[in-house]
Amino acid sequence: MIRAFRDEDTDAVVSLWEACGLTRPWNDPRKDIARKLTVQREWFLVAEDGGAIVGSVMAGYDGHRGWVNYLAVVPGRRGEGLARALMTEAERLLREAACPKINLQVRGTNEDALGFYERIGYTRDDVVSLGLRLERDD
Repeated sequence: MIRAFRDEDTDAVVSLWEACGLTRPWNDPRKDIARKLTVQREWFLVAEDGGAIVGSVMAGYDGHRGWVNYLAVVPGRRGEGLARALMTEAERLLREAACPKINLQVRGTNEDALGFYERIGYTRDDVVSLGLRLERDD
């Protein structure tokens, strides 16, 4: 079942992200969750099976582009279509908001994720991602 994130999902989602290697010392996952809950909260989705959180995705729309972050599936459940189901729901939400294009970022070393996104129709854009940290989490 895919549903909106609930506050009581926090520990399970952080554990999921850690198991999937998505966390980094400079990004506090609890702060990332708290930030998301202030903007389009209902677009933070989890996949639940038997009461356990087995996947997550954050979607957002800034009026120009849609963004997807923190797509994760429990490592032992990969290949079952959970990631695709989460992305389908995120894409549906963005389409309903009249979003013209989705952007996402994948670490260049994450070949599994790059392959997944390419299999579901995403293409690599010829862009350079730049960033400026406005708030330090560490």
